[in-house]
Amino acid sequence: MVHKHLPSIKVKAVFSECLQFRYCLTLTDLRKNSQRTVCVIMQNPSIADEQVADKSVQFLEKLIFYKNLAEFKQVGRILIVNQFARIQTRDFKGRSADIGKDNHAYLKNAICSSDIVLIAWGKRNPFPERQEVILNLLRHVGEKVILSTKKHPSRGSYTDFIKPMLI
Repeated sequence: MVHKHLPSIKVKAVFSECLQFRYCLTLTDLRKNSQRTVCVIMQNPSIADEQVADKSVQFLEKLIFYKNLAEFKQVGRILIVNQFARIQTRDFKGRSADIGKDNHAYLKNAICSSDIVLIAWGKRNPFPERQEVILNLLRHVGEKVILSTKKHPSRGSYTDFIKPMLI
C-alpha cells in the first residue's frame, strides 16, 4: 500500500549513486518554526522518498508532528536513518554489504544534529551486533534524550508507544 506524506511536510531523501541505499530521510513540518530535531533510527529503508511515504514514515510523521506528545513538543524536523541503508522490503538479511559505505557517517551526523534520538527498530530486531555499534555511537555523543518504541513503527499504536531508554 502506498502512503502519502502528510500535508505541510517537506521531505528530502539522500540516496547512494546506485539508488540501492537510502542514507537519510529528512522531514520538516512547515507549520512549525522550530529546528528542534528527532533522529529516528530504524532497521532498513523501504520505498519512502520525497513523494511517497511508507506506513512507518507516515506513522512517525503523525506521532511526532501531529499527536502533540510531550516528548516531541516543539519538534519541527525528523531525520530518519537506519542500521542498514539497503532499500529492501522483504526477506531482509542484514549482511555487512547491506550497511552501505556512507551509512555510518549519516548515522553519526543525524545523531549529533538531533536533540532527541528515537530507537525504532523494534523489539525483535535480529541484528544485535549492528545494534551495539549504534548504541556505542550514542554513548559517545554527549547529553541526548534517548527514547525507544515498544514495536516497529509499522506495527505501532499511538498509546504508550514511546518509553525512555537507558544505554
